[in-house]
Amino acid sequence: MLSRTVVNGTLRQLSDIRSLPSRLHRIVPSPSFLSKTQSRVKYKPLTSMDSLRPAPACKRQRTSVEVEGVAPLHEAGKTFNVPGLVVREHTFTVPLDYSNQAGPFKGQTITIFARELLAPVRNETLPFLVYLQGGPGFEAPRPCEASIWIKSAVNSHRVVLLDQRGTGRSTPITTANLAKQGGPAQQAEYLALFRADSIIRDCEHVRKLLVPLSNFGGKWAVLGQSFGGFCATTYLCQAPKGLMEVLITGGLPPLVTQPCSAEDVYRALHERVLAANAKYYERFPSDVELVTRIVRYLAAQPSGGVQLPSGSHLTPRLFQTLGLSGLGTGGSFERLHYLLDSFFDADEEMTPAFAKNFESWQSWDSNPLYALLHEPIYCQGRDSAADWAADRVRDSEPFASAFDPVAAVTENRPVMFTGECVYRFMYDDIAALRPFKETADVLAEKSEWNMLYDPAALSNNRVPVAALSYLDDLYVDHDMAMGTAAIIKGLNLWVTNEYRHSGIRDDGGRIFDRLLGMARNAVFD
Repeated sequence: MLSRTVVNGTLRQLSDIRSLPSRLHRIVPSPSFLSKTQSRVKYKPLTSMDSLRPAPACKRQRTSVEVEGVAPLHEAGKTFNVPGLVVREHTFTVPLDYSNQAGPFKGQTITIFARELLAPVRNETLPFLVYLQGGPGFEAPRPCEASIWIKSAVNSHRVVLLDQRGTGRSTPITTANLAKQGGPAQQAEYLALFRADSIIRDCEHVRKLLVPLSNFGGKWAVLGQSFGGFCATTYLCQAPKGLMEVLITGGLPPLVTQPCSAEDVYRALHERVLAANAKYYERFPSDVELVTRIVRYLAAQPSGGVQLPSGSHLTPRLFQTLGLSGLGTGGSFERLHYLLDSFFDADEEMTPAFAKNFESWQSWDSNPLYALLHEPIYCQGRDSAADWAADRVRDSEPFASAFDPVAAVTENRPVMFTGECVYRFMYDDIAALRPFKETADVLAEKSEWNMLYDPAALSNNRVPVAALSYLDDLYVDHDMAMGTAAIIKGLNLWVTNEYRHSGIRDDGGRIFDRLLGMARNAVFD
């Protein structure tokens, strides 16, 4: 395996990152971050859970900070235990629209929900760390135990799992309630308020209400995974003074100096997906013939596909989208192989099991933001319309021929799965997305967006940053990520092909400890 680390501009080769000093697995807050008073604090185990139990609702803590005519509120909710963790719930009321301009959303508020995680035996003077989930449009993890990266993080931080606006319990956007915003134009205007720029404003309100000044000056750390890393980079641009340190896994955003990087992003993605298909079929060569049979079966149906239980239309082109989840994460090749293996019954008909599992692989019905904001996350400033960038790339050569499933079957060549793209046809084939096709068109044509990145701010960055970039990342282009890494001053970079995009899930404890050590300059002292 190849693993490289760049620290303060110096490239280091490592044959095996498991040879790192064992002291990295016992990281505590660096003395440079401790005040004289805090450095003398002795950690004591919690001998009773009584102090962590929520007060009656009438006595729960409520705090507020006046911001832009709206007073964001914080209410501490219930506290409970899961194995290895104490979990506290928090809700915050924040502005829906931060522009402070007259308009349909002026004065409206939304709720931001977060769970704070603590190790019961640790002292509560530890610094806070907020986790920003990948997406867009997905809620934070729901912890059932102290596992993966969380198990390591609670030894050094009070971890905040934030449901980003529009997800989970943070005023979630659903296929049912989005229609209540009005027609396609009104829905698009509403959805434009749920991008990274607004997410970071929410984070700042939460930080100010949750983190006391006595706790490391009121600052907190950020861990951003995938799209969460995009948000963390926006945080470095918009509000760096609130940050203690930033850790990014597979989430350095591409081409931050461009108004809209979507077309370049998807062109590079389609190239990587072709390579991933080749690796998949090398691993499971018998699936070439099986996938050919499946595409032939779907194309031969009177309607050009099969209706699924949800009402979605499983066409050859929709079938290809299994590559979104099946080609780029740890264990995904195996999961895709077993899913395909379940397609046909003894009569050469599609099985109900495959139909059910196909729909469970994707979250278009439960997380519509993922589809609707998929291309707008790459847009900023003027003249920045995405204009269905993924479709424009796929319809151009060599991709138009390479990704044509019916032509592939006719010409006796392997059918290519597609990657992390949201194509316009999906608003026809996927039942949950059909009502929002016109809304998606409005968003695709929108040519002026709030800024997400400030290259000048990044080049003058003073916040400790450590980032992990995966050489074989199917979701975030490594070469484009390196361009952004070169802009962020002081960034400590770890490059490896040991993990795929899901590294933080697959080996999170080790990754978290190393990145934290890098951010605190503890890896190569």
